[in-house]
Amino acid sequence: MSRVAIVKGTNPQNMTVKALEMANALEALQKGKPVLIKPNYINASHPSTGITTDSRVIEGVVAFLKLHQVGDVVIGEGSGFADTFRAFQVAGVDRVAEKWKVRLADLNKDEFVEVKPVNPLALKQVKIARTALESTIISVPKLKPHRMAGVTLSLKNMMGAVTPKGSIHNPLSEKIVDLASVIKPSVAVIDGIIAGEGYETSGAPVEMNLVIAGLDPVAVDAVGAAVMGILPDSVKHLRLAEERGLGTCDLKQIETLGEPIEKVRKKFRTSFLSKFLFM
Repeated sequence: MSRVAIVKGTNPQNMTVKALEMANALEALQKGKPVLIKPNYINASHPSTGITTDSRVIEGVVAFLKLHQVGDVVIGEGSGFADTFRAFQVAGVDRVAEKWKVRLADLNKDEFVEVKPVNPLALKQVKIARTALESTIISVPKLKPHRMAGVTLSLKNMMGAVTPKGSIHNPLSEKIVDLASVIKPSVAVIDGIIAGEGYETSGAPVEMNLVIAGLDPVAVDAVGAAVMGILPDSVKHLRLAEERGLGTCDLKQIETLGEPIEKVRKKFRTSFLSKFLFM
């Protein structure tokens, strides 16, 4: 069974370290390979809006890595609607990087490599940032729904490593899965401190005080969906990812550690449009 940790508390950094320890995240890291921490900065909104990844969760990931003497760490993102470094500054990630002496990277300005997924559902070729291709990836998305994909969590977060971003749309769910087959996160950490309801950029914050983590990104996303009151098997890209052997979205096959889903679940308001698009 896949194992997913759910930690509730008041100290995001400590909660993140605890969740990663509970999930045995160290075993997913390849010795000698750089680690890419991939947050979600779709724009330069402050994390308190429920749109972007909380820098305190990012700091928890960095602290966990440093605790286990992981040396080569980069925090990288390719923002879709803002200057990436401006988004880092607004979120306070630049201060985290300076404090812990880790690199920041704008993946939009990285060297891109054209990759052809094997037996794709829809994505025949895609240009991916070399940093993502050559690193162990820790995906750190925000807990929030999405108008077209149903949820925007650890798998969809990989779109930030692609150029152009629009190449992953139409059909979105199939292409998210194809992309995950090439750059599947080894660890997923969902920032549910101040989550966002409505849709991906609605700016409707919901205080949840949660961190969700695991080594199966499909399972982590399924738990994240369930915490928002969204049935995981109603999210097309999670079903397709399971069918492709990328993980499980069946809650009966997922062991949750820490808080039970039922205790922390809250029914999120979602976009009216999403009810018709993400099935």
